Amino acid sequence: MQYDLIVVGGSFAGLSAAIQAARARRNVLVIDAGQPRNRFAAHSHGFLGQDGRAPDAILDDARRQVLAYPTARVVNGYAGRAAATGAGFEVSMDGGETFGASRLVLATGVRDILPDVPGLAEQWGKTVLHCPYCHGYEVSGGSLGVLATGPMSIHQAQLIADWGDVTLFGNAQFEPDAEQITVLDTCKVGFEPTTVSELQEDGSGGLIVHLGDGRKTVVQAMFTAPRNTMASPLAEQLGCGFTDGFLGPVITVDERQQTTVPGVYAAGDAARAMHNIAFAVSAGAFAGVCAHQSMVFG
Repeated sequence: MQYDLIVVGGSFAGLSAAIQAARARRNVLVIDAGQPRNRFAAHSHGFLGQDGRAPDAILDDARRQVLAYPTARVVNGYAGRAAATGAGFEVSMDGGETFGASRLVLATGVRDILPDVPGLAEQWGKTVLHCPYCHGYEVSGGSLGVLATGPMSIHQAQLIADWGDVTLFGNAQFEPDAEQITVLDTCKVGFEPTTVSELQEDGSGGLIVHLGDGRKTVVQAMFTAPRNTMASPLAEQLGCGFTDGFLGPVITVDERQQTTVPGVYAAGDAARAMHNIAFAVSAGAFAGVCAHQSMVFG
């Protein structure tokens, strides 16, 4: 079947785009691999009207609302290939099924490249966090850590100092100069130069930080800003341009969420440097509206 719009990615940005097209009575297909970036978090915060709910519960409701429109369809699976055709675009699933559409929205997200510290991956989304606006309030008021991933980590430490007493762990990734030490002192941020050898849950909701010299310290949570990469090859396959973001490449979009390839739109974490659910929903809605309007006005 030829669709008006295919949305690749059925998380917050993708479903938000899809519902706009469905409400415009266009045939829209959402292809969802079922791997939302925030699947490691038990609760979502800072998203108006949904604060404190589980991310998968919000997405379950969103899917039902999209599928209430008769022109909307969701297919579960991984879209491994995409290409331009004479009629628009063709998207192929890893299982062999192929779908066509005149417009695409890529809401494919990013994949976090976590620091190589034993125990960190097991605590990702629990006591190891990336966004203070998403999770900071719940761990605020006590000792917090920032695990450096590069020079920008000093800015993360400065920011998170609004939520608690922060120690920046250099972990052989960052060593402040004299001017930066003054900045940290002004924000009352401590600096620990020794490498972090392991992170371990302390049994009471906190985190034990094991240092390379044998010392241990406890924080309520550790924040870090991992590098990330595209979770899907589709944008590259289609020839979309990329822009260097703070922590990795993002798909280049214009003021209407269109990529450098006409007819291909992008939204969500794959298409902006700053990430949270509210941003994803907003950009997804706009991408869906602009994709629809391009079908009407050309």
